[in-house]
Amino acid sequence: MITYAYWFVVFAAAIAALLLFGMRQLWRAALGTAVVILIVGWAAYFFHFQQVFVKNWGGVMHLNNKSGYQHLGITWKDDHLWVESYNPVDNTCHFNEYSRGDLLQGEVVIRNCNPVSPHGTSALAPLMKAP
Repeated sequence: MITYAYWFVVFAAAIAALLLFGMRQLWRAALGTAVVILIVGWAAYFFHFQQVFVKNWGGVMHLNNKSGYQHLGITWKDDHLWVESYNPVDNTCHFNEYSRGDLLQGEVVIRNCNPVSPHGTSALAPLMKAP
């Protein structure tokens, strides 16, 4: 919901710029100002507000897991999202970071991790049994 409110404010500001400059017959300035408002609004959302909205105020964010990988978990570290996946082909676990604007994305690869056994149970299940 907060995302819709954000975009409503951005588009309202662009339309207000069109109307204010357009009433004075300054159409070139009106169009230029509206375009700048839309570009700055998009950049601010993409590089800053998207993950902040999702984490703090319940926005919506879509991620796709790599083909053939199994999703294991997801967590936040500050305002960065970390996704854990398992690749059964080469028996590796991958922790991928989705940072603001996808500029700095980290990845940690753990070899021979095997978190999921062939029967669909955790590899740690025998260790976690009650005595």
